Formats: sequence, structure tokens, C-alpha cells
Amino acid sequence: MAKIPTAAVAASGLVGGYAAARFTRRRPLGGAVLAAAGAYCAREWHRTAGPKGTAALLTVYVAGFGGSHALAKKIGAWPSVLAVAAVSAGSAYALSDRKS
Repeated sequence: MAKIPTAAVAASGLVGGYAAARFTRRRPLGGAVLAAAGAYCAREWHRTAGPKGTAALLTVYVAGFGGSHALAKKIGAWPSVLAVAAVSAGSAYALSDRKS
């Protein structure tokens, strides 16, 4: 079975979490999507990037989630989510996916 790149999962978790929360109007569902993607990524990052890399990548992922709220006030919700998803995906690729 082919390994799913964590860059894609991280970006999908941020975008999918936002979309789930927005379109269902159930914020906990969006949080569940975000958490599930984050848990998968954390497990894979620990294998490929080690504990320090995992901590750094989870920080980027969670900070992206939090930062997207403030950024949305300046550039809009979807552009904000897409921007932080791109940063998270780029970080995941650079620190984890490229190594595996």
C-alpha cells in the first residue's frame, strides 16, 4: 500500500476541518477532522522526523489553525485557510515527506 504524503494530509485536515465546520455549522465536527488529520500526521512525523521534528511540525499545524482566524479578518476566510494549509504542507514536505 502506498504511503500517503503527510503534506497532503496536513493541508486536507486544515481545509477539510474548516469546510466541515462551515458547511455543517457544527464546529466540533471541524475540530474532529482537524484532530484526526493531525493525529495521523503526528504518527508519521515521529517515524520520519523524530520527536523534535514532530514537535516543530505540530506547532506549525496548530499555529496555522489558530493564526488562520486572525488572518481571516484581513484577507478573508478561504484565502486564510488555504494560505496556512500551504505553509503547513510545505513544512511537512521539507521536514518529513522528503526524507521518506
